[in-house]
Amino acid sequence: MYEELKERGFELVAVAQDTAGEEAAGPFYDAAKATFTTLIDRQHLVSSLYEMTNVPTGVMIDEEGRVVRFDEGTYTRTYQAGALSFGTDEYVPILRDWVEKGAASELVFSPEQMAERLPRRDRAELAADAHFRMASYLVAQGERDAAESHWAEAQRLHPESWNYHRQDWSFTPAEAGPNWIRKFQSLEGEPYYAPLEKPGETPPG
Repeated sequence: MYEELKERGFELVAVAQDTAGEEAAGPFYDAAKATFTTLIDRQHLVSSLYEMTNVPTGVMIDEEGRVVRFDEGTYTRTYQAGALSFGTDEYVPILRDWVEKGAASELVFSPEQMAERLPRRDRAELAADAHFRMASYLVAQGERDAAESHWAEAQRLHPESWNYHRQDWSFTPAEAGPNWIRKFQSLEGEPYYAPLEKPGETPPG
């Protein structure tokens, strides 16, 4: 699909949010034989600036550098009856429509509509982000034990952020799966990703 859309002027940039850097993210890019731009963000600057709480997450940016859709699940996970399932057929049609029609697409938001949808982080969420980035920094310096209290505080202050939990769990692979399942089951009907919106719909919250 990417090569088809690239012929229409579309560029895909993948930014892995992983404190462990090349060691953790590189093999996935290699296995995918990616033909698009691939980056690794050890400090999680992208997810911090775009206030992302889960990955993978899509952001659509037009030729003028304007964000027309952001922070959306490009695929989802579900967990039912002890089994995981992956995938959604909702996001790709939106992407295709935008690539074909540009600003005329009825599936992208105007600057005013985007402004209404931008999240406003409270003090607890800002503090959580600071603790998370400190933990990431300490891990990059080889101080894994020193990072523990900052991981925990970030998760306490902003428990809705899957990124905070998953990055911490990534350093204990044997526990990561069970931890994820427990947290997923605790959603009790709440979506793993927010439902995809269309222009004209009322923003959540």
